[in-house]
Amino acid sequence: MSKRLLGTLYILFLCTSIYAQAFTSPKREVRAIWLTTIGGLDWPHNYARNASGIERQQKELCSILDQYQRAGINTVLLQTRIRGTMIYPSQYEPWDGCLSGIPGRSPGYDALRFAIDECHKRGMELHAWIVSIPIGKWTQAGVKNLRKTHSNLVVRIGQEGYLNPENIGTANYIADICEEITRNYNVDGIHLDYIRYPETWTIKVSRERGRDYITGIVRAVSQRVKALKPWVKMSCSPVGKFDDLSRYWSHGWNAYTKVCQDAQGWMRDGFMDQLYPMMYFRDDQFFPFAIDWAEQSQGRMVAPGLGIYFLDPKEGNWQLSDVTREMQVLREYGLGQTFFRGKFFTDNVQGIYDFTCRFNHNLALVPAMTWMSNKTPSQPSDIKVQKDGLTWTGTTPYYNIYSSNTWPVDTKNPENLLAIRREKSSIAIPTEGRYFAITGMDEYGNESNASQSHELNQAQRIDIPLLKCDGNRLTLPQKNPQLDADLVIIETIQGSLVATKAYRGKTLDVSSIPEGYYVLKSLGRKGVTHRLGFFMIKRNPAIPSFI
Repeated sequence: MSKRLLGTLYILFLCTSIYAQAFTSPKREVRAIWLTTIGGLDWPHNYARNASGIERQQKELCSILDQYQRAGINTVLLQTRIRGTMIYPSQYEPWDGCLSGIPGRSPGYDALRFAIDECHKRGMELHAWIVSIPIGKWTQAGVKNLRKTHSNLVVRIGQEGYLNPENIGTANYIADICEEITRNYNVDGIHLDYIRYPETWTIKVSRERGRDYITGIVRAVSQRVKALKPWVKMSCSPVGKFDDLSRYWSHGWNAYTKVCQDAQGWMRDGFMDQLYPMMYFRDDQFFPFAIDWAEQSQGRMVAPGLGIYFLDPKEGNWQLSDVTREMQVLREYGLGQTFFRGKFFTDNVQGIYDFTCRFNHNLALVPAMTWMSNKTPSQPSDIKVQKDGLTWTGTTPYYNIYSSNTWPVDTKNPENLLAIRREKSSIAIPTEGRYFAITGMDEYGNESNASQSHELNQAQRIDIPLLKCDGNRLTLPQKNPQLDADLVIIETIQGSLVATKAYRGKTLDVSSIPEGYYVLKSLGRKGVTHRLGFFMIKRNPAIPSFI
């Protein structure tokens, strides 16, 4: 039996043996997705040329983000610089045509600012995704602009234009753009894509010298960003295999030797806080290289990119189990997960969205940047529990809310996470029969000590009425004869609509709804709603057939 086959069999055994642990979501984990804007591939699918167009475009993005939130996504990598063009008003480069349909024309609003605000409302980070070296077709707007403003930096290869990585001016120019974004926007990260030599570039210098050129760009960007806001995460998406391993060949496509990306060195030297390696491979071309990233992470965040587009029969012949096994092993090794790309995820190709909702059945915080700061923030105080929500006092930029039906609320248990990265010191949620704990969190992700909503004597007196739910069937409260309602609605505790169902019988089928905490309301014929109660969906899934 070959060593390669032995390695693959070991990985398959590992996947099976760790299944139970894999479905126990950790409290901290990067769960990310690349949201592509080039050509409107993921978003937008309509142009903004007037008020109604702006509204449709913004509503579409909100719908996408709602889906991400339900699946436990906590990091959105939004394509911000596309091909020498932008989705925000930049002093350096023109508007991309993906928003208005006309290159160089404003859509009438700042798409980057809008996306940041909407992600933050949902407790998600937004990282500005910067396509670094490629600048598009030679005759397109991005190249035309740079040929006028920075002609010395532009190189033509065939019909494509690129910034020259060997010109020191390229490092300064890309750093200028990243500084502009960092200074003007409340982004959570700067994400460098295609920070490497193009495949079509004939590298005439030594590989060592080539790596120095690329590292020079990374260093310049990192220093500029960190000087302004040291908590803004620096990341990139290197080629998925760092280099050949002693027992596994990269087949000539790797970051370090082929395209001069010393991504592991960037983590070691402090230029990167996160890596999102593009690991669009399977089996022994995936697992050994993923483990290598984990072993060389320097205690920082690595969230390999998963090629879920191969689940589409038009793109490849992958099965859902190819991706789910990878997700399970990544979690076992303390790595995150990143999906490429957004539309294949929200279209639920082969059920990948449904699986992720189950896999990420608890909320998760992004790991703290303890290498930048490990100071414990100040603790919230003065928690007030009202019928329809909580208020508190605090001085930190973010708050995490925990809840359970036992006191004190265990903030180490990820199942108790109710809301994350909340910027307001209040939240509208049903509170009857529940206990709460609130922590403050700083920009680096460090949490304060928890403040509990009740004292011991209060906790002893509280009743805990919850609707019964076995994970698949919800026991309905008996309908009041005076209640004008033929329907019930199920909402998340954040108020997002999940389902509308008939109000009849004694039980309700909730088997298709992800695990979590929900509110049940009646819906009258005139649109009037009444809260009937709240319930928890919790399941203990058996080992699935695809393992």
